[in-house]
Amino acid sequence: MLKNKINALFNAEQYHGWGKTKRYFEGWYFKVVSADEQRAFAFIPGVAMDETGQRQAFIQVLDGKKRTAAYHQFPFEAFVPQPGRFEVTIDHNYFSSKQLRLDLPDVQGKLHFEGQVPWSNPWYSPNIMGPFSFLPLMQCYHGILSMNHSITGTLTVHGETVDLTGGRGYMEKDWGRSFPSGYIWMQTNHFSEPNISLKSSVARIPYLGISFTGYIAGIWLRDRLLEFTTYNGTRLRKSYADDQRVELVYENRRHRLEILAHRQAGTALASPIAGFMDGRIEESMTATVEVQLTERRTKQVLLEDTGRNAGLEVAGKISEIMVG
Repeated sequence: MLKNKINALFNAEQYHGWGKTKRYFEGWYFKVVSADEQRAFAFIPGVAMDETGQRQAFIQVLDGKKRTAAYHQFPFEAFVPQPGRFEVTIDHNYFSSKQLRLDLPDVQGKLHFEGQVPWSNPWYSPNIMGPFSFLPLMQCYHGILSMNHSITGTLTVHGETVDLTGGRGYMEKDWGRSFPSGYIWMQTNHFSEPNISLKSSVARIPYLGISFTGYIAGIWLRDRLLEFTTYNGTRLRKSYADDQRVELVYENRRHRLEILAHRQAGTALASPIAGFMDGRIEESMTATVEVQLTERRTKQVLLEDTGRNAGLEVAGKISEIMVG
């Protein structure tokens, strides 16, 4: 078990809950958008354990265009993770970095993923949490498994065949006890040209009696990943949200990243509170995100574009993370 925990520490995609029996959740997030952008789904497999030790496995299904969601609950024993690699089975459903197979009342089928774009993962700064990965007792940990990748395969959704071949996907995960008390999260793969992706999040992070605002953003720009994080010298110059829009501005030594997201109606999803999925958040998969990336020294605009089919969540006490 100790070997499994150490492997997972340096590999965010693997299961981290070895030996956990209460006040714990872990979930993976698979976003898929069809080539014609007419269909968008999120599939979220995971486990949840409450304060008394009651445990369950689950798979959430979000239809982003129809704005519907379903929560499928399973006995905890139906959840089978593989040690040393990311492979998870829940009953007859299978999830890995390369494929997913679904056999649910509302969705059946198989999807394959290729050309994954991972976050950097040096041993001293594992994945998107960086050095915070080594801090015990954090309320929530986060990982990016792929910023962007291609999809092949079809799904049957409520009896309708949905061809997702040629579409684009994104993968991430969370684990810990609860989501942050206030946070903003967004992601899009759909700009005016391929091979551009954006992921951005700002959250209030409690730790050992104190709290601070943590932030992470990444832009996959054709052939390189530009990272803006709390721990790499990036400053969060602005963080604002209201019912219509979200504004974020990041700045590091080389680049300035400005984001203006336009909110759309969301769909309710279950979220973890003290390990169990008793909370509710609203996620949209139809938001648009205006992005400008500038090189600070030369003032050259490296990217000025609008992302479509954006996943967007604005949740909790947003006043805690207002900046600028």
